[in-house]
Amino acid sequence: MNAIRRMTAGLLMGAALISLPATAGAAPIARAEIHYAPGEDLELVDARVIAGARLTIDMAAYVLSDQRIIEALTAAAERDVAVRIYLDKSQFSQHGLRVDAPIEALIAHPNVAAKVKGEGVLMHLKAYAVDGHILRTGSGNFSRPGLAEQDNDLVLISDPSAVDAFERTFEVIWSRARNIDALDTPEQGAAR
Repeated sequence: MNAIRRMTAGLLMGAALISLPATAGAAPIARAEIHYAPGEDLELVDARVIAGARLTIDMAAYVLSDQRIIEALTAAAERDVAVRIYLDKSQFSQHGLRVDAPIEALIAHPNVAAKVKGEGVLMHLKAYAVDGHILRTGSGNFSRPGLAEQDNDLVLISDPSAVDAFERTFEVIWSRARNIDALDTPEQGAAR
């Protein structure tokens, strides 16, 4: 019982590192780093992880409006990191993407490819993989309220099987036939 209390106390005090045991038929998760907002500013954690990218970033983002995250992704693209961003169509309608918005400059960058889920239910993921070595997932949208003001979590996982599972899923959703290039959405065309 004391171990559970210590673990709970550690979780409530901010980031926690957890090693999970293997389950039947599954490899153990090497480490998970868990952060909670609003006690922590998840924006800073994301910016740090993105700043460490050297090769690739594959991001699925229901909302991508946080200025610091957009700047971190742009800086990664400037370092020749190949960035792929998969967005929900609401990014271009409900969230009021403007032609001069920083996200447009990001998705127009030559090292960035961005697609929008064209039809069906929401693309509601808030996750990315960096260099095929670390997976970021969690409940917070990539928005200032989602990362700094709301009750949300951010989980960093370094387990290769977890990262590979995300990358396989990302390839499936990235390759959907009804996806739209982010610069070719009807809302973007009307704004030009």
